[in-house]
Amino acid sequence: MSPALLRIWRAPAVTALLLQGACLPLTYALVWLLLRAGADIDYAGAALIQGVLASAASLWRRLAAWWLAIQLLFPLALLGGLGLQLPSWLFLALFLIFLLVFWSTFRTQVPYYPSGQRAWNAVAALLPARPLNFIDVGSGLGGLVLELAARRPDSTFCGIELAPLPWLLSRWRAQGRPNAHFVRGDYETLDFAAFDVVFAYLSPAVMTALFKKASAEMRPGSLLLSYEFCIATKTPDLTIQPDGGGALLYGWHF
Repeated sequence: MSPALLRIWRAPAVTALLLQGACLPLTYALVWLLLRAGADIDYAGAALIQGVLASAASLWRRLAAWWLAIQLLFPLALLGGLGLQLPSWLFLALFLIFLLVFWSTFRTQVPYYPSGQRAWNAVAALLPARPLNFIDVGSGLGGLVLELAARRPDSTFCGIELAPLPWLLSRWRAQGRPNAHFVRGDYETLDFAAFDVVFAYLSPAVMTALFKKASAEMRPGSLLLSYEFCIATKTPDLTIQPDGGGALLYGWHF
């Protein structure tokens, strides 16, 4: 199995889906036994049994706590959605929209969530005065890159985004900004040695791997910034509270 397929196979979302499928025969057997015993089990009751079994299986597989709630509620939510009798094309349309926005979130465990103006101001204050190359890994709609490109015309700012729709919107928004660029792809394929500052607003699940990559590739004098999420194995060299509050901004010098 190729490394890309192996990463997909090991993704928590794939594990959760497989656990739901594995619990279906057991749910069917339990419902059949309860009905034979005279119990009054309707579709909602069967969905609840399926959710409890899938949640227990997820606990056994040591999935994160939020997956237990998702596994518990998923069968009930699916049953409720079917009860609305919505047109089938609507489900397909919603699926395609979510696919374009979130794309490989199931694998990367990095959801789309914008950093915001407070974080942008804090990052801008930390940038060296000299011309530099900056990369935002997981750039979303490109707000940070466009903001910094407008403030610092002497430098080059790049964003990399895996999801197609945010990447397209970023490209469109960057028209007329010669020092702002957006590429579509996985930041794991980048060589961080090409950048003076690397900014990340990802998730706790990937921070250790991100720091390992940064340590192997970033040049002396460069800076790694992470908004909200720290690295458990490495104390940050700087910790900034953005003006107006919000999450902390962490930094590591190389």
